[in-house]
Amino acid sequence: MFDKLTTVFSRTHKQETPMAVFGTVFMPEMALTRFENDAWSETEFVSSDAIQMHPGAHVLHYSSTCFEGLKAFKHEDGSINIFRMDKNIERFAQSSRLLNLPEIDKAQVEAMIIDVVSKYSLEVPEPPGSMYIRPTHVGTEASIGKAAAPSATSMLYVLLSPVGDYFAGGLKPLRLLLDETGMRCAPHMGMVKSGGNYASALPPILKAREEVQADQILFCPNGDVQETGAANFLLIDGNEIITKGLDSSFLHGVTRATVLQLAKDHGMTVSERELTVSELLERAAKPGAEAALSGTAAVLTPVGTLIHNEKEYQVGNGEAGPVTMKLRQALNDIQWGKAEDTHNWLVKINP
Repeated sequence: MFDKLTTVFSRTHKQETPMAVFGTVFMPEMALTRFENDAWSETEFVSSDAIQMHPGAHVLHYSSTCFEGLKAFKHEDGSINIFRMDKNIERFAQSSRLLNLPEIDKAQVEAMIIDVVSKYSLEVPEPPGSMYIRPTHVGTEASIGKAAAPSATSMLYVLLSPVGDYFAGGLKPLRLLLDETGMRCAPHMGMVKSGGNYASALPPILKAREEVQADQILFCPNGDVQETGAANFLLIDGNEIITKGLDSSFLHGVTRATVLQLAKDHGMTVSERELTVSELLERAAKPGAEAALSGTAAVLTPVGTLIHNEKEYQVGNGEAGPVTMKLRQALNDIQWGKAEDTHNWLVKINP
């Protein structure tokens, strides 16, 4: 849903250059380390064009892979600031553990992120753009007989991709299909940020787009409102923001946690609890109701329509609501250095 062309500003080239679909433009090099002989290698910078891997690598057959997504922002004073790196590294470590990949060295990963962003600090776009950071961990042991055993070796790299403003053409509220029969992924895999979880959600999402022109599916197994294929779901009813309480069945979004903290800072009531489809539809029908999806890429994206049992339900007035936009702007202002970072979410680097 975010496949429009974006524009980034490159200080190196001193001009605006059109950039293709999110995540298709990369910096020439990435930071990489390998886990072999029970130890991580020294970090090295290598070409981001390709990686070398045996065709029998564990990841290619048994999906031993996880990743993270975070951003670096350029402030008016020219400084580069990475947003919530500690939170993302903690989740990266958790995903690796839950996949039984080798334990990551969190200090090394932090240094890799800082070093590679510093290397390309001049390429960090001006606001509203940013530098997207993608740490990735994959099992590399060449053993197709290990279907029921973890990979003893792995590779970890940090890839950079400059991204622009997704909403340069306007912020359009999304259409969500409520699915009470399926789940995004297996319940015990919900907290893992792994490629397999995204792949498992693709068939129903593509079907929903074709049949009811939905932008995404909101997975609600047995009426329990959980998450979409790539984002957390938030319902706003007056001064209350409601979202599913944390458990192992869905991804614990960093942006979700950030938005909830900002909501508390603005005096809102935050309710992390079970939310049923029936309650969602009842509350969404209120004139001032709002709904949104939270994620690293788009921060907060408004939801204007819910589709359930072949019937469409407008959320509030069907447009981007004022609370959604206020919270989105509050987060952007911190990321861009226009508001005080009272929670110490930013890490300033020295290029």
